Amino acid sequence: MKNNRPDWDSYFMEIARIVSMRSTCLRRNVGAVIVKDKRILSTGYNGAPSGLKHCLEVSCLRERMKIASGERHELCRGLHAEQNAIIQAAYHGVSISGAHLYCTHLPCSICIKMLINAGIKEVCYVDGYPDELSMGLIDESGILLKKVDVRTHSTRPAQKGAAARTATKQKASTRSR
Repeated sequence: MKNNRPDWDSYFMEIARIVSMRSTCLRRNVGAVIVKDKRILSTGYNGAPSGLKHCLEVSCLRERMKIASGERHELCRGLHAEQNAIIQAAYHGVSISGAHLYCTHLPCSICIKMLINAGIKEVCYVDGYPDELSMGLIDESGILLKKVDVRTHSTRPAQKGAAARTATKQKASTRSR
């Protein structure tokens, strides 16, 4: 009998993809899952704070102003998926120190700073994000960075520093051709 069970990285990344379906962002649907010892601690998706109108209802200011992706984060009414996952853990009193983040996209520089201070040790992602500062902060922090290929259920080994940056840049340049 053939075993069709996904490996752990594929399993948690698929959950992050499903979480992203709750996103209310008009530009990019992002999902995040924080995991420790193969247990889900928290999830988050990008969208407006609880109780506030979201972009599906009031439109997107960044879109109207033609602001490029990865720039002027302060003009977005929504929180990023990673921020919401951290907030949910804090709200429920769950420590995420030493945990891993599974996210559909590479976190931006704001989210990376929060993840560093929250004690996240590894970031697994599928798609890149246009934020050079983010990669520099990852290099400096020592957070392990792992790209997950959900199509083949394979994972590139976790990388630190310049190796992670080179692998991400190579993937981005291949995609833009």
